[in-house]
Amino acid sequence: MNIIKIETSQGSLGKNIGCEEAPGLIVKELKLNADSIDIINNNLEETNNSIYEKAKSVKGNTIFIGGDHSITYSTFKAFAEGKKNPGLIIFDAHIDGVNNFNPPTHEDFLKVLVETRILKPENIILIGTRAFNEIETDFLNKYKIQYYKPEQIFTNMEDVCDVIMEKAREFSNLYISLDIDVLDPAYAPGTGYPEINGLNTQQLFYFLKRLKLLKNLEWFDLVEINPKLDLRNITIKTGAEIIKSMLQ
Repeated sequence: MNIIKIETSQGSLGKNIGCEEAPGLIVKELKLNADSIDIINNNLEETNNSIYEKAKSVKGNTIFIGGDHSITYSTFKAFAEGKKNPGLIIFDAHIDGVNNFNPPTHEDFLKVLVETRILKPENIILIGTRAFNEIETDFLNKYKIQYYKPEQIFTNMEDVCDVIMEKAREFSNLYISLDIDVLDPAYAPGTGYPEINGLNTQQLFYFLKRLKLLKNLEWFDLVEINPKLDLRNITIKTGAEIIKSMLQ
């Protein structure tokens, strides 16, 4: 399993400075060796290109540790190349479909993936989404993107997971992206955009344990942990446990 650090917060547009420190701290917590990607300071476009080129060269199952959520644009773009029907499962409180910036940011990377036809909208599954605005609701409705709010999971977790597993098996290759704010801030305070009424760690690890059984799962990323906003290192430790669970 490849483990690659992407130590940048440039895609957060200055709103989540500090998340670039998370990869190093998580790897240190786990006592693991990890590769890293060259970051071009103060140049998001060149940094995105650097991420893309490095990801393109990767062979085999891989875990990327960010960093802000814009990294998923470049890593998924590399992942999708040459694949018949790649799919993306995203754990996130937010939709990340506000704008359509060039280069993409953590506010709109998903919208850019869809509108540049890198990712089919029917091959997206959003889990734990709960912070909506009108623009993003229109985006979901326009492309008929499949999503699950936390209350659906609270009520019917096993059934929801069954449906997601069934859908994910249709993908030729699967990528999972996990924004730590999918968790309720009680379990992950160290993030730039905390949203109450999120998943708890038991629910998250239930999903990850089951999704790991999918034979088409190849790449995974963890993003948006901000040590500068953390409380007693809770979020770093949670992030480390997430990576550890994906390595087992």
